[in-house]
Amino acid sequence: MATTKKIERDYLSYAIIAKLESLFQLQLIDSKIDKLKTLRGELPLEVTDLEAELEKLNKRLEKQESIDSGINESISTQEQKIKNATDLIEKYNSQQMKVRNNREFNAINKELEFQALEIELANKKIKSFGVEIDENAEKIKLIKAKIRERKKHFKNKKSQLSDIVKSTEKDEEKLLKSRKKSEKNVDSNLMNAYLSIRSTSNNGLAVVKINRNACGGCFSSITPQHSLNIRMRKEISFCENCGRILVPDDID
Repeated sequence: MATTKKIERDYLSYAIIAKLESLFQLQLIDSKIDKLKTLRGELPLEVTDLEAELEKLNKRLEKQESIDSGINESISTQEQKIKNATDLIEKYNSQQMKVRNNREFNAINKELEFQALEIELANKKIKSFGVEIDENAEKIKLIKAKIRERKKHFKNKKSQLSDIVKSTEKDEEKLLKSRKKSEKNVDSNLMNAYLSIRSTSNNGLAVVKINRNACGGCFSSITPQHSLNIRMRKEISFCENCGRILVPDDID
């Protein structure tokens, strides 16, 4: 009976040791992956933001250029009105030479005055559209300058990111493969706890070694008995202050 209990204790101890070692290895791998991501810093986000900004600027440019196109169409419409009015003035002038009475003369004269007003109004509108074109041209100029500046910045940031990715992608691939293998050695409950702790940790550490009877993550003191239990691999222990998983200081 005593032998059976000893075997059970040994089995449980071995199981805990295996879990702790697997978790610690997973943490080591994740910390290395985090370090690679830190090398990239804010570059991935900056590149994405610049890409989105350039897309918006190009849409603004298209909109302003379409406004230009609309104004030119309006100018063409007014120019056609001037042509039509000019043709009618020539026609009415010709007719006026042939009138036989004052009533016909006055009627044609009113038409001539009306067409002259049409020409004057059309010219005013063309002048106003010209001002709009100049203002819009300035807006287009500013947008194009902004696009050139942001493109240059985008190209520079993308090049920096590409250089870092190239220098680290092999290491990252190896680490991701190792992580996949390590994941298989951690049971689902512990994995969920590990991921949950990592998501709320400011440095990504979910598993830490104890250090002189203190948590290696938040440095809060732990009792000598608790510290002894951890060193003897008797249980899976959590820091009562920060919630991190605690492992012996001699674990590899």
